[in-house]
Amino acid sequence: MKKIVCTFLCFTAAFFLGGLAARTKEHFFPEALETSADGNWGLSFGQDGEPPAANATYEILAKYNAYYAEDTKEKRIYLTFDAGFENGNTEAILDALKKHHVPATFFVVGTYIKNNPELIRRMKEEGHTVGNHTYHHPDMSQISTKESFEKELQDVEAEYQKITGEEMTKFYRPPQGKYNEDNLRMAKELGYHTFFWSLAYVDWYEDDQPTKEEAFDKLLRRIHPGAIVLLHSTSKTNAEILDELLTKWEEMGYTFGSLKQLIS
Repeated sequence: MKKIVCTFLCFTAAFFLGGLAARTKEHFFPEALETSADGNWGLSFGQDGEPPAANATYEILAKYNAYYAEDTKEKRIYLTFDAGFENGNTEAILDALKKHHVPATFFVVGTYIKNNPELIRRMKEEGHTVGNHTYHHPDMSQISTKESFEKELQDVEAEYQKITGEEMTKFYRPPQGKYNEDNLRMAKELGYHTFFWSLAYVDWYEDDQPTKEEAFDKLLRRIHPGAIVLLHSTSKTNAEILDELLTKWEEMGYTFGSLKQLIS
């Protein structure tokens, strides 16, 4: 079984300064990873159509109200998008989701909410969940105090409430998939559920987007029952293929659930 070493690219320094945040990019690993003991989320794929092995089990994650997939044989998918900035592709993604009546969770950073209030309102109005991806997208595994950890989440909550007038759903995705058990424990103590993923692909390079064929090769071949799928809303390819991708998954017998249903 071939393994590919995980590659992570962090946000640029400009993101942390705030002023250029709308133009910065977040990046996650691709699809098959080396497991890691230092807090990098990792997956290893075996047979197509079967859930991957992860570097934390369902049981370990459950202690902290954390998930990377649903342990089920039912053909159900949980669709999630990570959003660090907006480049014009989210509207088409929302259109495709609306056409297929598919609920999704958008994990957003604080400046995304601040810079894109209309998109946030649309997500909420169309039945999607807006999740917390921290304000500055730091390596949360390096944050040792609960106060600092909490501030990264609370600042996002404040922006969301300012835009929508409502409290944010307490769903959290660790930036870059970096975590440790203290992080998971702190998130649980703050009332959060933590969500990793069981399927993703290299969709984040804005100037080097995968072809439709490359995207379908990964997303159709490796889809599996109970999958939490991670896509980036900045991907032009995702915006272009999502309608057809959802159709193909439906033709394979899959239905779509929300993360709220998963935790219940």
